[in-house]
Amino acid sequence: MGSGLITVAAFLLALTLLVFVHEMGHFLAARAAGIQILRFSIGFGPTVFSRRFGRDGTEWALCAIPLGGYVKMLGQQTGQALVLTEAQRARSFDQASLRARVGVIAAGPLANLALATLLYAALSWNGVPEIVAQLAAPPANSVAARSGLLEGDRVLTVNQQSAESWNALRLQLFDAALSREPIFLEILRQEQAAAVVLDAREVSQQALEQDPLEALGFQLAGVQIEITGVLSGSAAERAGLQSGDIVRRVDGDAVAKATTLIEHVRARPGYPSQLEIERQGALLEMSIVPDSVTDPGSGAIVGRIGASLATRAQTVLLHQGFFEGLLTGAQRTAAMTDFSLRMFGHMLLGQLSWSQLSGPITIADQAGRTAQMGFNAYIAFLALISVSLGTLNLLPLPMLDGGHLVYCAIEAIRGKPLSNRTLEVAQRAGLALIVALSVVALFNDLVRLVGP
Repeated sequence: MGSGLITVAAFLLALTLLVFVHEMGHFLAARAAGIQILRFSIGFGPTVFSRRFGRDGTEWALCAIPLGGYVKMLGQQTGQALVLTEAQRARSFDQASLRARVGVIAAGPLANLALATLLYAALSWNGVPEIVAQLAAPPANSVAARSGLLEGDRVLTVNQQSAESWNALRLQLFDAALSREPIFLEILRQEQAAAVVLDAREVSQQALEQDPLEALGFQLAGVQIEITGVLSGSAAERAGLQSGDIVRRVDGDAVAKATTLIEHVRARPGYPSQLEIERQGALLEMSIVPDSVTDPGSGAIVGRIGASLATRAQTVLLHQGFFEGLLTGAQRTAAMTDFSLRMFGHMLLGQLSWSQLSGPITIADQAGRTAQMGFNAYIAFLALISVSLGTLNLLPLPMLDGGHLVYCAIEAIRGKPLSNRTLEVAQRAGLALIVALSVVALFNDLVRLVGP
């Protein structure tokens, strides 16, 4: 119950903040252009709370469905002819200059990107522990092994893009492998710089989408799987496991990933397994019998020991000053914006399946998970979602800010705006497309929730 409340609260806080910043971008740009704002709404549907204040008597509203928001300006397209006084026409959106309208439209997505920059900068100011991209010995015959990578190699760049952290390496390899072209790595081997070329063409797209690092044979060096919690009355408690224990082996197999232990346990409900545990520097052997439980997704009987796990690895604390942190924030925002756009392009070209598209359920789940992991994880989540929201709204699709920017570009070329009929048809087509994408995203969320 507590975890569910944290998930809901973290999701609503994230959504409210990101929507508020987006709409405030539109609001401030419109005010600067002298356009009258009629309503500033967080959410859609029935109004829960509203107040009017400010020089224009703007209505500030909070609505029942918190999945978005909007700023309503005088003179925006409503589908109805408006009768305005000369004073009102001077402050209406549709009578503003083309430059002013472009500024108002673009200000929302740009506000989200600015927020992401500040959030990434805040992480740099606070100090971010990053897992170092140092490799364990790659599996035989893997892409990594055939390329000549060795145990202890530390990756510095992928196709000249920085990838010194494990998460950055994952993103860079994922993007590079989808291009089906050679991947150039710069590595550090025994304090000497070296170059390695990967050929990922034989690796299936499905394997890359599931885990690009595993598909290519990259494994993290120095990984420890730590028990961080034990449920009362569970198999883990009966076996004597304690928080802080490091799981070294299960039935003789080395445990270098949490999934190794989880999958082993799930496959052996009611059957004993031998664990090798490190506790305060001493190695212990213990037997554990996983409880038999019903998997809610598949209905199958699986094993469970009732222990929470965490992956520990070598990290480096990255801490920067004010201006350096701002520069890093801007660079990370630009890199993630570029990455998001290229991922959407890969989807359009069929190089990446639409199963990668996520919706509100996945976002809520990640909000809850990162909130429970701590400040840095939640701030990084907010920054990533802010980049995604800003990037999504810049796509040239009707109904989105990017679509309205396209209308402005056409108006600049034609010398006059598109007709109301053309705009109405485009908006309807855009709405249908957004609904279709939302259905796909929601379906993907449900598949992830239910499981295979």
